[in-house]
Amino acid sequence: MASTVAQERLTGRAWAVLFVLCGAIFLEGIDISMMGVALPSIRAELGLTTGELQWIGSGYALSYGGFVLLGGRAADLLGRRRMFVGWLAVFLLFSGLGGFATEGWVLILARFVTGVAAAFMTPAGLSIITTTYPEGPQRTKALLVYAGTAAGGFSLGMVTGGLLTSIDWRWVFFAPVIVAAAILAAAIVLIPRDTPSVDRREGVDVFGALTLTGAMLLLVATVVRAPDVPSVQTLLTGAGGLVLLAAFVLIEQRVAAPLVRLGLLRSAPLVRANVGAVLLVGSFIGFQFVAVLYLQEYRQWSEIKTGLAMMIMGIDAILAPTLTPRLVQRFGNARVIFGGFVFAAFGFAAFLPLGATFAAILPSFVLIGLAFALAYGPLTIVATEQVAEHEQGLASGILTTSFQFGAALGLAVVAAVLTAVGDYSVEGFRNGLMVPLAGAVLGVVVSGGHRSVISRMHRVSRTS
Repeated sequence: MASTVAQERLTGRAWAVLFVLCGAIFLEGIDISMMGVALPSIRAELGLTTGELQWIGSGYALSYGGFVLLGGRAADLLGRRRMFVGWLAVFLLFSGLGGFATEGWVLILARFVTGVAAAFMTPAGLSIITTTYPEGPQRTKALLVYAGTAAGGFSLGMVTGGLLTSIDWRWVFFAPVIVAAAILAAAIVLIPRDTPSVDRREGVDVFGALTLTGAMLLLVATVVRAPDVPSVQTLLTGAGGLVLLAAFVLIEQRVAAPLVRLGLLRSAPLVRANVGAVLLVGSFIGFQFVAVLYLQEYRQWSEIKTGLAMMIMGIDAILAPTLTPRLVQRFGNARVIFGGFVFAAFGFAAFLPLGATFAAILPSFVLIGLAFALAYGPLTIVATEQVAEHEQGLASGILTTSFQFGAALGLAVVAAVLTAVGDYSVEGFRNGLMVPLAGAVLGVVVSGGHRSVISRMHRVSRTS
């Protein structure tokens, strides 16, 4: 969007537009986390296995991650407002369809299409922010509020999902329809029309999107089905995923208007931010999957009790837009991200004793909420700063791909571990929890914060 807000403080109109965009990302976040709490009830009614159950989440995440780069490109090419409003309507329709599903495959299909809608809607919304608010304090504030809203949606969706599932799990699908309708009406009124920032004659890289999506589907399916199929089949599907990934790279090198300009990936901060996004969301979603199954199916907690307990992680909705900006201003994005991953590692480790009471699991949920509050927003800033305006949709799409592929991969690995164990024993759940813990530890390393710590320790040792 060509116009920007010139003042230091956001105007009323700027806040109104931001409110609409935050509403959409809140809807996307709450939609995912509500689904996590509802999974045991969905399994009970539709008779799904653990592997089939995870595809309700993975199908959404993979279609979302696979098409979001195309969505980002479409926002630059066809107009950000058009993509945001149009695909929000599709999101509304197919979320409602999922609520009427009586077979597992229908539900998975509805989630897949909803993911495609989110893939076009979300980068359009994020790029509206990054092109409306000038780089600096205004954009930083807008992005942190936006990211905090998304993080809050993830967390608050757990208690909402518990409340709705206690009535009927189908309301987990119907409730977003109501919210989406309100956001759609506001978006039509408040978001101004914009001029595409890319020449339409450059075209759209559909084959790039298809090969990337196919690669992600095959790679995740390889992990999920590994415990149940012959090793030869695992090798074949894994090899197929890698071949499609190689084909994607070749297409991007040769096509006139690539889905991903590979030169953009030469930025080390951008690459680290996206790897961090994979690890952060993958760990969080994988943890949620294990924790919900443990609390509801092993400890026999109700949906409401589970949702209320996990609502503690919603602390990020308060801290992300209030505390995180101050920490970023004082310490910088890299150190705040590093701190977030440290909190995540301690949070997942704190759940390993698998306590049976609220008091026993409270420290884990508090630490994880703090982790999300610290890491999510700064990762978004690093992944989109110093990127040209005409590639903001692309940068937003790459980041969202990382978030969604992380979610699908985290679910796949956790489901594979639980399936390999064969029963829901304490040891099985503990093995599953090692997956998000490993992801958080890797995040500590990848975020680069460990270098400053080591350097500081080295200076201290030299002076002592």
